[in-house]
Amino acid sequence: MALGALPSLAAAGSLVWAVACRRTEVRQRLARLARPTAVCAALSLITSFAPLRAGSGWKLAEAALLSLLVAVVTRWSREDHLAWALPSAALAVTLWPLPLVTGDSFLESIGIGTFWLLPVAAAVAAGAYPRRQELRRRRAVAEARSAQRLQLSRDLHDFVAHDISGIVVQAQAARFVAATDPAHAVLALERIEKAGLSALAAMDRTVRMLHGPEAAATEPLPDVSQLRPLVENFTAAGATEAHLDLPHPVTERLSREAGSVAYRIVVEGLTNIRRHAPDASRATVAFTPTATTVELRITNDRGAARTSARRVARGGGLGLPALTGHAQALGGTLTAGPHGDGGWQLTAVLPAAPPKGKTP
Repeated sequence: MALGALPSLAAAGSLVWAVACRRTEVRQRLARLARPTAVCAALSLITSFAPLRAGSGWKLAEAALLSLLVAVVTRWSREDHLAWALPSAALAVTLWPLPLVTGDSFLESIGIGTFWLLPVAAAVAAGAYPRRQELRRRRAVAEARSAQRLQLSRDLHDFVAHDISGIVVQAQAARFVAATDPAHAVLALERIEKAGLSALAAMDRTVRMLHGPEAAATEPLPDVSQLRPLVENFTAAGATEAHLDLPHPVTERLSREAGSVAYRIVVEGLTNIRRHAPDASRATVAFTPTATTVELRITNDRGAARTSARRVARGGGLGLPALTGHAQALGGTLTAGPHGDGGWQLTAVLPAAPPKGKTP
């Protein structure tokens, strides 16, 4: 009788051990029940087929406790532990009534085993559902964090890097003219201060975004209406003269999302000109509206010898691929490549609302 009660007492003791502790340790102990479950299943199989078998009352208690352990193990244990804990427990619950069957019918034994497999399947389902929900929740959290990191890197690349590159250009210019033209050096320092403040503002906006979607929504991202001072500052900061062709209907026809993407594309294009063709004499930012789209072209003429087809391979960084994804998400396109005699062109086509008074 003592041998027959051993599996039930072991299973009950394992459950009591798992929950009889501080609340902070319960989950850790529940995750360690796979081995005790396998031991209890082995004891159950031994007492089921031993010459002095346990009574059916103890075996029913064993089946119930093992099913409960199966649910707990399925919910909390590591996946590699499930491979040897669950089969042994399922075997113990399924086979315990077979020695009690008086008939010799094989089909009858199969039917009894199948019937007692149902509580094991129910226990596995009861533990697997919350486990799956927890995995989904963790995956969603990981995806949200990944998206936030990507957004952070894009903001830093699109806005802060642009301002920092302007600071570097102005600092280099001020260093060369400080001794001969102090007035020009003072102007360069003023532009450095302005670019630094702009970079700090972009970083502040990014930090606020990290605090939550509500904080990020309080300050919208720049759009095409803010391109004119951007182009003017670019011209003032270097040797390249930039021109902006922005027809008034473009501002009205682009959505807030498309306008923000267009602004990012212009920032990326001008930053690449500053990095890879600093001695280019002219750059053009031109918007051309059509019936259902707005085409944006950023073009620069020949710069240094390093401005070549190699620019795509070593100069694009994360900017162009990310902006291509932004444009495609809106239903547009973005391409970049050599243009003219040694120049470069960045072309984006973004969806736009039809002109007022017209239907698509």
